[in-house]
Amino acid sequence: MVARTYSVAFQGVDARPVEVQCALMAGLPGFSIVGLPDKAVSEAKDRIRAALAGLGIALPSKRITINLSPADLPKEGSHFDLPIALSILAALNVIPEDRAESTVSLGEMSLDGRLIHVPGGLPAAVASVEQERKLLCPSASGPEAAWVTAANIIAAHSLADVVKHFTGQIHLSPPTPGEATKADSLRDFREVKGQERAKRALEIAAAGRHHLLMVGPPGSGKSMLAARLPGILPSMSAAETLETSMIHSLAGVLEEGGISRNRPYRAPHHTASMAAIVGGGRGAKPGEASLAHNGVLFLDELPEFSRNVLDTLRQPLETGDVVVSRANAHVTYPCRFMLVAAANPCRCGHMADPARACARVPNCGADYLGRVSGPMLDRFDLRADVPPVAFQDLDLPSDGDSSAQIAERVAQAHEVQQSRFAAHSHCRSNADVEGEVLEAIATPSDEGRALLTRAADRFGLTARGYHRVLRVARTIADLDHSEQIDRPHIAEALSFRLAAGDG
Repeated sequence: MVARTYSVAFQGVDARPVEVQCALMAGLPGFSIVGLPDKAVSEAKDRIRAALAGLGIALPSKRITINLSPADLPKEGSHFDLPIALSILAALNVIPEDRAESTVSLGEMSLDGRLIHVPGGLPAAVASVEQERKLLCPSASGPEAAWVTAANIIAAHSLADVVKHFTGQIHLSPPTPGEATKADSLRDFREVKGQERAKRALEIAAAGRHHLLMVGPPGSGKSMLAARLPGILPSMSAAETLETSMIHSLAGVLEEGGISRNRPYRAPHHTASMAAIVGGGRGAKPGEASLAHNGVLFLDELPEFSRNVLDTLRQPLETGDVVVSRANAHVTYPCRFMLVAAANPCRCGHMADPARACARVPNCGADYLGRVSGPMLDRFDLRADVPPVAFQDLDLPSDGDSSAQIAERVAQAHEVQQSRFAAHSHCRSNADVEGEVLEAIATPSDEGRALLTRAADRFGLTARGYHRVLRVARTIADLDHSEQIDRPHIAEALSFRLAAGDG
């Protein structure tokens, strides 16, 4: 006799269906799990044996074989505890077989039968809808899974509650979605004294989701400016919220089942490893680049990051996804993020101050920024120089636009782009466009084209640099409520591009 139930195995953000089969056979008593289980799955038999004993259920003196099908798909994680236990209970006729077969389940079990939260409740709920089955999960995972309103979800505190529910002794109510988390009090741009050009660069970057590099001496306000970027970004759409929350669910960073429509802001330390940034390690978990999907990845002290780590980001910046290659699998995570970076002009940081600069000026600056490869620097649409602020200016009252005022302009530009790209599903912002779509939306006026052509010849703009100038100019025109890209828009885009000394 073979009893069946279902679970999922995670490959990136995809939840692959897994059929959990239990066979009770005559022979020497034993308990084996087959189907490429990892160590956590193999240890499930000891947790399940103890949990069943707590319910007064003794395993029969038979050979118990659990098969996780398909057998060539790696099974990782403690969330297979609950489905394995369900298949055994169905094989023992403790719960009805048909109810076990109509359920997708996941959850770790303690020795006393309590169900423990596991990552992945949100993608598992999506998979249960696709399989047209109910989802059974721990109570702590229920609020997260309940955000998939089309799913039929059962959340239980313990294995005893599961048995009572399946046998009709009690009825488990469906969980309610967790609270939508609210952003902490966002910092205001009015708190930043001066730095109007850097603020303008951040506004353009936010409006078109362009990559930005800020260069300036220590204490000039680069990190302070970047920390205020979330306050001017538009909220995520429903589709973007689901995409981002599924990644956060797999990483186990959703707090109490709550999701947020605020765009993520990730700021890893410069000592972070390649696996921490792009993903990998045990279980091929998503890295900071994927956790920043639909949001911002801020790299402070850019030249201090390992060059190998930075160069690994080059392809994801172009394609919008990252592939984590392992010996037995290739896992793909989406990672469409806006890259914002900050760097000192040289190692000591005082290259522009003759009184404090070292004796190696200007070679020290070229050597320091030279730690970042040219192709990586070429991927920044904008560069803003952030000069030091005189201490006398710090006593002046706050001036300039507030974050709310800037956010309103950014939101209007974002709405224009949403309407423009409604027929182009692969484009979400001006930073994404290329080819014929770019030619159609970013054709400059005659004066603007003449200026761009002269600049390309004089400064040796690369093809990528030329197109990035057009994309930024399109965003500047959107902020200016202009259908046509004119000479001033091209000039401002070039001023931010050529500040990088780039082609």
